[in-house]
Amino acid sequence: MLRHHATRYVHPLREGGSLPAVVDTDVGGLFVVKFRGAGQGAKVLVAELIVGGIAGALGLPVPELAIVEVSDRFGRSEPDPEIQELLRRSHGTNFGMRYLEGAFNFSSSAAGELVDAELAARVVWLDAFTTNPDRTHGNPNILVWGRTPWLIDHGAALYAHYDWSSVDDARTRAPFPLIRSHVLLAAAGDLRAADAHGTVALRGDVLEQIVATVPDELLMDARAGLPDAPSAAAARQRYVDYLRARLSHSAPFVDAAVDAQQQVRAEPPLPLRARR
Repeated sequence: MLRHHATRYVHPLREGGSLPAVVDTDVGGLFVVKFRGAGQGAKVLVAELIVGGIAGALGLPVPELAIVEVSDRFGRSEPDPEIQELLRRSHGTNFGMRYLEGAFNFSSSAAGELVDAELAARVVWLDAFTTNPDRTHGNPNILVWGRTPWLIDHGAALYAHYDWSSVDDARTRAPFPLIRSHVLLAAAGDLRAADAHGTVALRGDVLEQIVATVPDELLMDARAGLPDAPSAAAARQRYVDYLRARLSHSAPFVDAAVDAQQQVRAEPPLPLRARR
């Protein structure tokens, strides 16, 4: 995982509640940075790194990921007190994703031809596997850039890590009911074939290598709330064990996604709103 140092705060992105920003770096160029001092803290950054890494291992299009270091001098000249406070709480390690200048939000009606059935199925499988609720029609978190769809914003995934104490075998293997709202579900191809692909792509030590890219300081961030993890290694192993178990018992979430797909396809299309 490349590591860059933030040199210039370009502008905030106020679409979400966590106030990410476009940031210039020392040698890496422009990145969209999510700050550890925002919202749910470091766990969002951990999810971004892990799920983005899994997407890459599946061969899905994801912008370049990086660790972005923020010094205590960064952004001092920013006039907005909210931004100043956010940066003050975010000194050290943060998450960055390559900024795709000129990209626009995916819409199935405007750019649906760029996502074939196989790609759609693999994206649906990724989001069911990682329990990612943030790929809906209202908020697809897919950008179109260079006539290619790019997957972004995985910080809401892996929501089991907000309460590890409640994660037993049943919850690990549980279906993901929110997959019914997935923007690509109706257009997706064979979800069982996507499952077979994912199982092969993530076998061996692939998941371990992906989780290893998460810096210790994010895993052990005080705001991350890991009182039962005595070390970064123990925290890291918990993610690996959870993901391996879920991958080994994928049938429940795949079956649920197939059922949801059939239901969505059986529904009548929503009427288009009349223009006045």
